[in-house]
Amino acid sequence: MQLYHHPYSLDSQKVRLALEEKGVDYTSFHVNPIAGKNMDSFFFRMNSSAKLPVFKNGSHIIFDAIEIILYIERIAFVSVGNNGIAFSSEEVIEWMRKIQEWNPKYFTLSHVPNKYRLFVSKFIRKVVIARMAESPDLASAYHCKLREAYETEEKLKNPEVRKRSKEHLVHLLDEVETKLNDTTYLAGNEFTMADVMLVPVLARLMLLGLEDEYINSRPNIAEYWSLVQQRPSYKKVIGKYFNGWRRRKTLVKTWCLLHIRNLLKRY
Repeated sequence: MQLYHHPYSLDSQKVRLALEEKGVDYTSFHVNPIAGKNMDSFFFRMNSSAKLPVFKNGSHIIFDAIEIILYIERIAFVSVGNNGIAFSSEEVIEWMRKIQEWNPKYFTLSHVPNKYRLFVSKFIRKVVIARMAESPDLASAYHCKLREAYETEEKLKNPEVRKRSKEHLVHLLDEVETKLNDTTYLAGNEFTMADVMLVPVLARLMLLGLEDEYINSRPNIAEYWSLVQQRPSYKKVIGKYFNGWRRRKTLVKTWCLLHIRNLLKRY
């Protein structure tokens, strides 16, 4: 089994948490979306949306995060039998879908300083044009990605887009806060795949420096956040890259890579 992913990708974090929690072995391939590696033709032919993650098991390829996680559950069940392995309940799946409905794209980009965001956006457009020249048979699909990049920039100028994204997130967190009045985790007193979906959302808020506004202002979520950060899966999937000084190291490393490639015009 192969997983194409990257620590910057929220959905990648969700899937990797599920793999670690279920103890499923896999081969890891990093595909850095900020460096435009998801636009490379080998990946683009496999998934023309260029979105991460991509889970591959033989000829079976899955792109949707929830579908991948449910597939991982089935793999874990077959691998070890029913000894301690349970499928997600309807409540868990409902929470998974509810969390997945929030698209972090515009919220995240709106909290990135303009000079960094615009530099990366321009760099990605150059990468797409370069890949288009290398693989003319994929030109149509690459044109779609180029148009999407321009549309994203236009939408970010619209305050209503940013407002809707924030309101959706606030509503979701308020619902989670209420639920955690009665339970330790999102769907009861056991860590489930619903928590696997939620933890990366909280990690993204931390990465953006919005912990006080969105997490610490909600006592139940703040307590929950402290608890889940102690899990081995969190430390391996997220903490390894974004806790404390590691956050700066991860971001600086990518930023330097982009500047070098841009300077050398190696797109």
